[in-house]
Amino acid sequence: MTLDELEAIISTRAKASPEDSWTAKLLAQGRDKVAEKLGEEAIETVIEAVKGNKAGLTSEAADLLFHLLVVLYANEVSISDVMAELERRQSRSGIAEKASRQN
Repeated sequence: MTLDELEAIISTRAKASPEDSWTAKLLAQGRDKVAEKLGEEAIETVIEAVKGNKAGLTSEAADLLFHLLVVLYANEVSISDVMAELERRQSRSGIAEKASRQN
């Protein structure tokens, strides 16, 4: 599955009834709750990485990617927008690119 395919699934599920879809239920709670859930998943991902738990990290990373795409959907940002930004950044070294964002 690609991130584009997952984005399409999220878009479809977002239009479903909150009683039938976790995605729709989460989105119905508002952007703050969607962002909070992403934060929870990020923390859980970090914990599994620190523990060196490969299976746990794989599972939590999947949750993190899913919830990141839900946050993007809730804010009308597409994965293609994010990929275009990453592509734009490839033209510089990571150190130079980061320095340019700090100014």
